[in-house]
Amino acid sequence: MQKRHFNGLWCLVLLATVLASGCASLSPYAISEGELERHLQDLVSDYDRTQLKNGSPLSLSLDDANVTLGPDGRDVAVIDVKGQVALNALMSKLPVDIAMKVEGAPVYDSKEKAVYIRRLKLLESSVDAGFFKGDLAPVSENVMRVLAQMLETMPVYRLDETSTAQRMFGMVPMDIRVAPGRLEFVMADD
Repeated sequence: MQKRHFNGLWCLVLLATVLASGCASLSPYAISEGELERHLQDLVSDYDRTQLKNGSPLSLSLDDANVTLGPDGRDVAVIDVKGQVALNALMSKLPVDIAMKVEGAPVYDSKEKAVYIRRLKLLESSVDAGFFKGDLAPVSENVMRVLAQMLETMPVYRLDETSTAQRMFGMVPMDIRVAPGRLEFVMADD
């Protein structure tokens, strides 16, 4: 009888340990600004390849992408990009250097298991086309429209289904919270 009581106690201790470690693993999973910058670089490269493959005369390349999450305690992402838009026409390439700073709200889509940047707002823009340097509104507006369309439809981050932890996050109702320097996955308030 005493042996049974002793085994039951060990089972209870083991169960408590498993539950405690399980709860600890539900602490927020976070995505850093650096991870988002890398994903954004990959997103632009993939988008450009797709556009060129589909016969678009415009090419888009990113030289630099800086993401700032939660500036001034606000629930936004500020994306500062520098790159080139080039028109490939008549056997020549007409490059335009462009720099843009936009602000948007990170949104988690639980069906897609992905993070998008929505409600974009242009903060700054500049263009250097060799013959012109400054803010050329029509070019900035067109690039802003392309960037907005890209970020609205293509995620800046997608949960990795090959990772057990990330796959588990995708199975429960999750949301994201913007914190200074990172996006945190948290339990949804549903």
